[in-house]
Amino acid sequence: MPPGKYGMQEEWEKEGDQEILMDFLLPNGIFLNFLVSPNDTIKTIKKMVWKNARNEALFNGLGDPEGYVFTCINQTAVREELEEESRRIRDVRPFMCVLRLVAREGDRVEKLTNTQISLLIGKGLHEFEAQKNHEVNEFRSKMRSFCEEKAQKRQGLPWQQWMEYSFPCDLEPCSAKSKNKKKIFINVKFEASDESFMLQQEPQDLPLALMRSALKKKATVFRSLRQEPEDYTLQVNGRWEFIFGKHPLCQFKYIFSCLRNDENPQLTMVHHSTISKYQEEQGRMCNHIYRSCAMSRPPPLPQKKNTSSLWAINKPFNIHLLQGSRVNADEGMKLVVQAGLYHGSELLCKVVTSSEVTVCSEPLWDQKLDFDINVADLPRMSRLCFALYAIIEKAKKPRGTKKKNKKADCPIAWVNTMVFDHKDQLKTGEFLLSTWPSVPDDKSELLNPMGTVEKNPNVDSAAGLLIRFPNILPHPLYYPPLDKVLICVTEENGETEIMDNKNHTEFFEDEKELLWKLRTDIRDCYPESLSKLLLITKWNKREDVVQMVSLLESWPELPAIHALELLDYSFPDPAIRSFTIRCLRKLSDDELLQYLIQLVQVLKYESYLDCVLTTFLLERALANRRIGHFLFWYLRSEIHVASVSLRFGLILEAYCRGNIHHMKVLTKQNQALVKMKALNDFVKSGSQKMTVEDLRLCVKQESYMEALSDLLSPLNPSVILAEICADKCRFMDSKMKPLWLMYRNPWPHADMLGIIFKNGDDLRQDMLTLQMIQLMENLWKKEGLDLRDKLEQAIEEFTLSCAGYCVATYVLGIGDRHNDNIMIRETGQLFHIDFGHFLGNFKRKLGINRERVPFILTYDFVHVIQQGKTNNSEKFERFREYCERAYKILCRNGTLFVNLFAMMKAAGLPELTSFKDIQYLKDSLALGKSEDEALKNFKVKFTEALRESWKTKVNWMMHSLAKDNRP
Repeated sequence: MPPGKYGMQEEWEKEGDQEILMDFLLPNGIFLNFLVSPNDTIKTIKKMVWKNARNEALFNGLGDPEGYVFTCINQTAVREELEEESRRIRDVRPFMCVLRLVAREGDRVEKLTNTQISLLIGKGLHEFEAQKNHEVNEFRSKMRSFCEEKAQKRQGLPWQQWMEYSFPCDLEPCSAKSKNKKKIFINVKFEASDESFMLQQEPQDLPLALMRSALKKKATVFRSLRQEPEDYTLQVNGRWEFIFGKHPLCQFKYIFSCLRNDENPQLTMVHHSTISKYQEEQGRMCNHIYRSCAMSRPPPLPQKKNTSSLWAINKPFNIHLLQGSRVNADEGMKLVVQAGLYHGSELLCKVVTSSEVTVCSEPLWDQKLDFDINVADLPRMSRLCFALYAIIEKAKKPRGTKKKNKKADCPIAWVNTMVFDHKDQLKTGEFLLSTWPSVPDDKSELLNPMGTVEKNPNVDSAAGLLIRFPNILPHPLYYPPLDKVLICVTEENGETEIMDNKNHTEFFEDEKELLWKLRTDIRDCYPESLSKLLLITKWNKREDVVQMVSLLESWPELPAIHALELLDYSFPDPAIRSFTIRCLRKLSDDELLQYLIQLVQVLKYESYLDCVLTTFLLERALANRRIGHFLFWYLRSEIHVASVSLRFGLILEAYCRGNIHHMKVLTKQNQALVKMKALNDFVKSGSQKMTVEDLRLCVKQESYMEALSDLLSPLNPSVILAEICADKCRFMDSKMKPLWLMYRNPWPHADMLGIIFKNGDDLRQDMLTLQMIQLMENLWKKEGLDLRDKLEQAIEEFTLSCAGYCVATYVLGIGDRHNDNIMIRETGQLFHIDFGHFLGNFKRKLGINRERVPFILTYDFVHVIQQGKTNNSEKFERFREYCERAYKILCRNGTLFVNLFAMMKAAGLPELTSFKDIQYLKDSLALGKSEDEALKNFKVKFTEALRESWKTKVNWMMHSLAKDNRP
């Protein structure tokens, strides 16, 4: 075929309604050819097919339209059934303008649901089936049963409990009793009524008291029958947000925000029958689908007959390295494979290196690799890590030398695999491992135990390694289950054998031995030091493993701040993971949301699909739709990452199965995001300079207006984005041309709503930084220090927010602190935008560090804080006290911040890849120092920031000059 462009990609990307000629192949031999609009839905096109086919001689051979479905070849060259007939043909984007009509097979509801899930999660469910993988199939079956069962139970909840799932309360971290003593004036109206009442309530009153007052007022004015307040709930006007439960009115974020801004909250009384209608409607939809999609329970695990205890096999462990495939390296080099056995971050025995073979596409080793560890001592989560690299002999030195020629290592690829399968069985037989390309250039980093155990799905181009696990016995070998492990503890009859180890000669090893001997004392007196004990446990000695697992059974539950650390890849044992999740179950929904980003990232450390962390997250997401919303988008945003695509896709499918009604909301958001990206691409890729009018004309097209209107905000699912206002939309004049989209507020007389859409930058670092600043604010508020509280004057607001800004940016090491990134609201509140640099990664220009102060504290800021008076030291000292108090609160919670950053190593952020990157945070929070020492250090930094503020002024001036001179 000659080179050129094939397919209809360009046609579908064109805007407008220009008709396209399409061919239709019908099952009874009819061929049709007619024009369709790109904006026509599949349903509309099917009606047109039947209308045109009536004139054909073979029309009587066609049955009812519902019995047929269109198929096409899509852009990925896969045959696709178009079950979702509400889609436009433009969104389907068939590769060629040909649709084939075929008779429907199987359950239509099931197939339609599968299609909707595939489109929503960005991954076809047929890809899971094509894996032909027992672990994938069992996980899908188990999670589907689990999630559908949760969904059906949820539909049977009383309406108040169903409200807690659908519209969880959005609360401040404290009720701020001391701050709000004045009575609140609240405007309350009843649904389907234009009448409203202004009511006066105490800030600490419960929502029930407000509803009782509203009903009493209504009965007095309209002389209506008295009704019970328990039959109502309060809705925030224009939002899917409700005020209910046993929380003080001033603790609800909406009301707290109104108080801070001197506004009267606007609420509507909604009867429980209205809520019940929503619940019944969703219940009907779900029950119809669950009846149609009923699936058998996962098959029971096979009986472990004729098995031997793994611990009885005292033979060295080995594998057979057979050959490679699709290896690409320079001729004249030699290929080598390195193999290491790991438990988390611990190397269980010496690394084994293969022989050198000549470079070719399919190198042959056919070599046994022996590891210095017995099969009996293999821990359950043993991970076999491989590195493929090439070596080349360097030229000899001119002068004679006895030294050997040095060899240069050229890393090619790495891959990891578990030694046991998902059913606890020691692997046997051949495995073809599809590798991942290597990045490090240091031989010490060739092996990547922190990396995924998933094979590279791009099997056609990735290098492969063929290995064989030995058949030690004619029947399977299983790792003993937990109950058998615990029985072994009593049979060991003491710890003499474990402790009687005289091989340790180094002092550090003696220290480890002492800690191990004191393990029960650590449990009883220092339970929060569990991670240290786990790190010194010898996971390559089954006796120590038995003792540690037994000890975990009686270990007291840890606070979440310490338990989170145990989700790191260094602690893979199932007993540790189960203990950790047991501790995390105490997290409130708000706390879980606070840590959700990290919990999603550490899913990447899990070795098997079915794990307690996945079940825990799904369980909480199915019990709280706000958690479900953010869990969905955190997973969905990385579905394109090959190493997690399978795992995240399966979790997304399970969530959708358990939340069929939520899929509709999420699908609408997904469609809007697709259109936003198209708009942003349109603005960035214009051949000539794009204007705001060009953008607005594009938004006004029917397909854009429909997709971008009437949805819940992906950023906050309580916010309703009603009708997009095309004439108010614009884009910002920066490199990525972010869109500024404006929406009409669904509540009359309310301000417009706006969102910013940016595409092309990795915003995960910004998300992490904002999350940490939010956590700081919550910690401050819990201790009665509100550094964003609304005071009487904007100067006071500036003073408080400036204190929070100084402390937060110093602790997190936020860079790029120039005058374009520091903002101030009309209320006086100071805030920062753009968190592209943190943890002390400050910008340099021509080798010069442009940011030389711990935090920004210019004399302009001081001038405002002192209310323009040079001798107003009292105001400045109060500001200094705010900073010091805020800093001490963060230091007391330093472990939490370090643990949350450590959990984000899995995200692969460029400025956060190892524990070295977190050292800045440990230093800024003075971990390991007393509070007095930490405060003394902060005072030095504070004085330095004030003394060196002139350097900040110079940096800002240089930034402004550079900006003004841009082409």
